[in-house]
Amino acid sequence: MSDITQVFVVDDDAAVRDSLAMLLDAAGYDVATFPSAADFLDVCTPDTPGCIILDVNMPGMDGPTLQAELTRRGLRLPVIFLSGQGTIPVTVRAIKAGAMDFLTKPVDGSVLLARVSEALEQCSIQQQQVRDSQSVAERLAKLTEREREVMLLAVAGHTSKEIAKHLDISYRTVEIHRTHIMQKTGASNMLELARIATSLHETPE
Repeated sequence: MSDITQVFVVDDDAAVRDSLAMLLDAAGYDVATFPSAADFLDVCTPDTPGCIILDVNMPGMDGPTLQAELTRRGLRLPVIFLSGQGTIPVTVRAIKAGAMDFLTKPVDGSVLLARVSEALEQCSIQQQQVRDSQSVAERLAKLTEREREVMLLAVAGHTSKEIAKHLDISYRTVEIHRTHIMQKTGASNMLELARIATSLHETPE
């Protein structure tokens, strides 16, 4: 099981919310239920981990509209649609928009739990990627403008002598910059440095 255990159930049918909550709670998940999309949006933040089991047809904002709103807000919670009235076009649109799955009511409990497990694992992976990206950004932020220039030329394959000529500085200065770059970024070799640079879409000259 993922280290993330939060599952949000958004469905206007109280009986469905209660039955899903019982199933998920018995499986060891932390469950929060909401009767509407608006109620869920009131408590959801960009830092909220977990996954959503989402009804399609609800009063006010329906499931696909909530999915689109989450995307607009940059909330990357995995979505599992659960509907008694799913159609092929609706299903296709939901999957294309990034939904993990589209299940129909009544759903087999073991199938739903398997999908929830996969969704939470995906959420865990996404959060780790965000943490890694933030760590890289913090390390690159330590570089001076000149060090960043040297780094981009270095990862593009230029030698220290070529970099010195290109930037009109001495070879020794380039070597000092390279040492500082490796120290500040925590890179142990040029391959790792290249990965750090490209992770933030830096374009070598």
